[in-house]
Amino acid sequence: MPYPTITYDEPLFRPPSEGNSLILQITLGCSWNRCAFCEMYTSKKFRVRNEEDVFREIEILSKMLPETRKVFLADGNAMVLSSSKLLKILEKINSSFPKINRISAYALPSDILKKAPEELELLRSHKLKLIYVGIESGDDELLKVVNKGETFQTTIEGLNKAKNAGIDSSVMILTGLGGKEYSEQHAINSAKVLNETQPHFASTLVLSFPYGEEHYRKKFKGNFISMSTMDYLKEMEILLRHTELESTIFRSDHASNYLVLKGVLSRDKDKFLKQIRFAIENPDLANLRPEWLRGL
Repeated sequence: MPYPTITYDEPLFRPPSEGNSLILQITLGCSWNRCAFCEMYTSKKFRVRNEEDVFREIEILSKMLPETRKVFLADGNAMVLSSSKLLKILEKINSSFPKINRISAYALPSDILKKAPEELELLRSHKLKLIYVGIESGDDELLKVVNKGETFQTTIEGLNKAKNAGIDSSVMILTGLGGKEYSEQHAINSAKVLNETQPHFASTLVLSFPYGEEHYRKKFKGNFISMSTMDYLKEMEILLRHTELESTIFRSDHASNYLVLKGVLSRDKDKFLKQIRFAIENPDLANLRPEWLRGL
């Protein structure tokens, strides 16, 4: 007898590192959904899924995929749920998948700040081990310009609060977010966020324009000046030069990135800076990704 069908509410997104994880939608869309740069959930109205439906899907999936070790909670910021609601879902996942090792989710720093330390510790004890946080920038002026809804202070407080509870963070910075006018302050202050939080993972993506640059410019509450490939590389150089990290696993290998960098900061900091400087001075020899590949 065939299993009942699980239907996802699309579009559905997940971090690249969750490619082998079971994805469970417990919310739909993003509770903030106002960032100038993000079009991921603009076609959805945020809502919390009915607990009975979520539990029914867990039961079905546990029969289909009993060996599941990793679960990713979608959509945009599942951590917006109250700790009591999250805990019920985590308990159901743990009891349904005997080999479960890690549960993860997207989160906003403000979601973390609304939870007490003991609540976060309880969630961690139920295997919520990793949160993905798009910090985008550490620069307060730019965060306001793109309507992120967070600040330098809320970001570091939220990430460190999760860290103190034993929950690892994977953070993302958006290169080119502010264009040429904001580039240097964006890079320097983003490095400061990394230094203040020492995340387990950090990555960079390059700003993209799925509906065209002019569409983004209209939502950008400032003077957006387009950047060249060299401008992006110089911004990355400033960012990495200002980092003071101990053992953060760093990736700049998303399809949007011009130059692939993979390693550990600070161990590989000098190597990265040499690679970037070589690319800036020798663009024809640096094996930069072409524009068509970055669009994939």
